[in-house]
Amino acid sequence: MDRPSELLVLTPPGRARAVQTAGLTPVHLAYRVGEGPHLFRSSQPLALRGGILAMDCPRPADRGDPGAFCQEVLRECAARGFQGVFCAFEGAPAPLLRRIAAALEPLLARRNWPLYVPEAYAADGARILISSALSGGSLRLRLEEAVERYGPERVVLLVEPLSEDFPLPSPTGQGVPLTREALSRRREELQPAVFFSSELCAHYFTYMAKGDGAHFVLFDDAGSIRKKLQIAAALGISRAVLALEQAEELLPGLLRPSPGGK
Repeated sequence: MDRPSELLVLTPPGRARAVQTAGLTPVHLAYRVGEGPHLFRSSQPLALRGGILAMDCPRPADRGDPGAFCQEVLRECAARGFQGVFCAFEGAPAPLLRRIAAALEPLLARRNWPLYVPEAYAADGARILISSALSGGSLRLRLEEAVERYGPERVVLLVEPLSEDFPLPSPTGQGVPLTREALSRRREELQPAVFFSSELCAHYFTYMAKGDGAHFVLFDDAGSIRKKLQIAAALGISRAVLALEQAEELLPGLLRPSPGGK
């Protein structure tokens, strides 16, 4: 198998039908954990049904009733025919969000609906999102360790394409993010020799800049993303999450905008 058997696609409002028509699972980027906590949603077509509810939380609250919030999530899933919840939580784990994840997982499990969470929120029984974006170490080893800890059926590869510029040395291991356009300009200007790191499963090149010396640029393309998916599949990981843009690159022609944008 050259990729996990189930591909979930992070889908903005208006593109769900195209994703479903392609036989993929839309993860609807339309929900947010707000003050209360309460579940807030962006405008969605009334006919929208199926897929996974995705919720983020840019400003986590520190108090509130997880139980009441979980019931809001369950009602929205039932009304929309969603069959799972994806927690797009970023940054350091917040106590209230931890309690929400812990309370929500068994409620979803009773309905055979999965909960997808970052590893920092690893509630019992939840599916664990392991990012593909590494600036050091080995992707294969990272996934092997996750499979050993959680089992392959719970591990989900979260494909987060790299495009970063690192000064050398890089004491923090943090690079400067590059847009696709900025990366393209840099490659066109520098005409560097590009190499592939089998450990990071990403492309890279180096260059010298006036004033601050050596730089290391690490980036993904469709080829390196396919390789990441192959590594996951070889380890028995059957699910991966892609942004819509990456899904369109990997599956050209399948994700055409549908009439009416639904």
